[in-house]
Amino acid sequence: MLVINKNATRGAYPGELRDILSIAEAKRTRGWLSRWSQLAPEPTPLWQLPGMAEELGVAGIFVKDESKRSALGSFKALGAPAALVRLVLRAHPAWDPVAVLRGAHAAQLQSLVVISATDGNHGRALAAAAQSIGVRCVIVLHKHVSVEREAAIAAFGAEIVRIEGNYDASVAHAAALAQENGWQVVSDTSYAGYEDIPRDVMQGYGILADEVMEQQEGTAMFSHVILQGGVGGLAAGVASYLWEHYGEKRPTLIVVEPRQADCLLQSAINGHASNATGTVDSVMAGLACGETSPLAWRFLAPSVDAFLTIEDGDAVEAMRLLARGSAHDSPIVSGESGAAGIAALRVLTLSDDLWRKVRLDVRSKVLLISTEGATAPSVYRDLVGIDADDVLGRQRAPVRF
Repeated sequence: MLVINKNATRGAYPGELRDILSIAEAKRTRGWLSRWSQLAPEPTPLWQLPGMAEELGVAGIFVKDESKRSALGSFKALGAPAALVRLVLRAHPAWDPVAVLRGAHAAQLQSLVVISATDGNHGRALAAAAQSIGVRCVIVLHKHVSVEREAAIAAFGAEIVRIEGNYDASVAHAAALAQENGWQVVSDTSYAGYEDIPRDVMQGYGILADEVMEQQEGTAMFSHVILQGGVGGLAAGVASYLWEHYGEKRPTLIVVEPRQADCLLQSAINGHASNATGTVDSVMAGLACGETSPLAWRFLAPSVDAFLTIEDGDAVEAMRLLARGSAHDSPIVSGESGAAGIAALRVLTLSDDLWRKVRLDVRSKVLLISTEGATAPSVYRDLVGIDADDVLGRQRAPVRF
């Protein structure tokens, strides 16, 4: 289902939004976060897929590959660590953020306990950052999170709490535990009275856009950018950067989410942050969210031109196509949520009606973000039919701009 956002605007980036998320803060965060030992110091690859672009009838397809961000395997390595460092710095503004990440103040931070609910990637990133900084971390997992993802989080020393129910139930449980024990929630989902940390998470995601601007400098700008939904944090972090950078000439922005976890599409229909109408559970685990983040919606409501829902099967097919590659396209390891962007582009280009509604044509240059690699290797193997290492073994060097 596609919904065109009637409230999207093309004006300059508003000052009241710049006070919350800005290019300047994205660059500042990038400066110190890039020196964290858990992150690759260089930008993640920006792949060109000329073969797929020809197949789908567009001028260019570019994929930002977040599987290369770190051993953590996803873009979440930019959000939770950035927010945790800023949480510490609010209490100790004289401390150096790089020193904080190196654990220089672990002794002074022994009483700090952070907690979060997760489908896997956010919790893994938070656990890794907490271990580096030297604070205690508790992660709440719902019943659909695999044992494999649980083990990856626990490997960083996090204490695991298992509950029944879905992601939204785990969010509520984490909030209750925090209230009961005096712990600090580190989440990308905002709610009344809780915006500072979700803002910091989203600001970390702006690093993605900052890298892309450097990588494509000197080439024609993207006409379309497709961003994964979830609660809206990634989309808000990247969309805000692009809006500030390009102003009224910003690209057409499209957000994709699972059909059964359509909280952002419903928000566009209702004109305010809303809940999903489906069961929420999806193979796209990182996007299986039922409630829109109100803070993220402040950015998405005026900037995203269209909201699209896709089926689980669309994402799985996209994973396989990216893994296969072609004579012209290097294969890419993209997880269930990571492949949602290319799945959305395929849905749009294979329908004449949808193609026209989002103004795609043979001149379009489309930016996609593969938000994760094979963060659950056995799940990836079951869905794609081959191991991620086999795909990596066939990869070629990305095109240099």
